[in-house]
Amino acid sequence: MLSSFFYTLKEINQTVSKMALKGEYAVLETTNLKKMFKKNVAVSDVNLYLDKGESVGLLGPNGAGKSTAISMISSLVKPTAGDVTWHGKSVVKDPNVIRMYLGVVPQDIALYKELTAVENLRFFGRIYGLKGKALESQMANVLEIVGLTERKNELVKHYSGGMQRRINIAVALLHEPEIIIMDEPTVGIDPQSRNYILEMVQKLNQEKGMTVLYTSHYMEEVERLCDRIYIMDHGKVIASGTKQELTSILSSEETIWIELDRSYPDLAAELNEMEGVLRVTETDNGIKLITPKNSRLLGSIFQAAERQQVQITSLNVQVPTLEDVFLHLTGRKLRD
Repeated sequence: MLSSFFYTLKEINQTVSKMALKGEYAVLETTNLKKMFKKNVAVSDVNLYLDKGESVGLLGPNGAGKSTAISMISSLVKPTAGDVTWHGKSVVKDPNVIRMYLGVVPQDIALYKELTAVENLRFFGRIYGLKGKALESQMANVLEIVGLTERKNELVKHYSGGMQRRINIAVALLHEPEIIIMDEPTVGIDPQSRNYILEMVQKLNQEKGMTVLYTSHYMEEVERLCDRIYIMDHGKVIASGTKQELTSILSSEETIWIELDRSYPDLAAELNEMEGVLRVTETDNGIKLITPKNSRLLGSIFQAAERQQVQITSLNVQVPTLEDVFLHLTGRKLRD
């Protein structure tokens, strides 16, 4: 099942790549992108594309190569091999072909905290070549988009983490980019600010037609925002497709959630040895199993719990999620 799925994706990606080279499809494409730091391979033969107006997710555990790939795409780091093209033109040969059309929201806050929001926007706007009424108009526009018009004259250092993230996004939007790359833009902020940013990204993509490349440590963000998803691990793209295509990797399987009053490692170990159980993952409040569909293992699970003198508080059977697919492919959680 797994091998046939990858073969199908390979055929699809080859067809799309041929279309993109003719300028018929992708606005942004990477071809066999590779980056080495001395003898360490950070990114290896990464091929991906973004169509105009798409929102594409890039998932992977820490160290998977996501940020390095983004740095090469945005022309900040030169690849060891391979190419990045923007509307068919090489970014590696001439970084200027993409820079005025690209907005980047970095993982770390890139603001002058001793300046106000307005002063930061004016500074970065001038770097983009904006001035006069055009600059003032764009500053007002992006402040409205990020919801900080009323707080524009306050020092950034007095902003909450969520507000700083929003001004960081405002800077990336000043020059009205065609494509925006967002590298984990919601890390370390409160749920309200996080939801505001997600709604804002959706509006930029759906209402303004902005192309989005989005990386995150939160699986639900990518599921909510993205049309297609690439999963990276150890510097390579190991799977790609829509959410439905990716979850079809485990279409012949199901997830059994067992809720317990506390952790029981011995029960998890016994379930892991049970015939028919494909994967066991201990969670904060129980155990998650991946099993074949209609495996009829529920009786055996309750018998194992009785032997271990464990009280099961609830048990649910569900179809596999994108996170289940991620664990299946990488063998580790997204935040590991």
